[in-house]
Amino acid sequence: MFIQTEATPNPATLKFLPGRTVLASGTLDMRDLDEASRSPLAERLFGIKGISGVFFGNDFITVSKSDGEWQQLKPAILGAIMEHFMSGEPLLRDAGAVPAEAEEFFEPADAETVATIKELIETRVRPAVANDGGDITFRGFKDGVVYLNMKGACSGCPSSTATLRHGIQNLLRHFVPDVTEVRPV
Repeated sequence: MFIQTEATPNPATLKFLPGRTVLASGTLDMRDLDEASRSPLAERLFGIKGISGVFFGNDFITVSKSDGEWQQLKPAILGAIMEHFMSGEPLLRDAGAVPAEAEEFFEPADAETVATIKELIETRVRPAVANDGGDITFRGFKDGVVYLNMKGACSGCPSSTATLRHGIQNLLRHFVPDVTEVRPV
């Protein structure tokens, strides 16, 4: 098994590509050992000293560190990922373990605007963010403000504010005049 690694814009997060499907649908962001208890792989990764976050996407895993150097952490992470996939264990202990997104909020009168915002996020934003080892989902729209949930490499990334303000906000304002601002949840 050959696992590729890619840097992300977040220096505390590294993206691992095992060359197979990781999570068939959705994404899963785990920020502590308690959340990781749903996944044998996440538990293995959190067992490595210095790991502070694990994110599963469709075909990648991003791992965040709180301390330590990647050159020391990377071999242990690669070993844990390889060991998991070779063991044949499922990624999740419970097939329904991927939590549903929290309830979205917006006024019924804004439904058409929200549909346009969601389409732009799905088609133009999420693919680019996934390339960087993260995910971003729509959470709400109120008084011209779009609220987004940032996960994986995007969560805590030094450039996430610039991505929101200059990239996503400008894109949405261009196509949806009702949008005045974009904020993280």
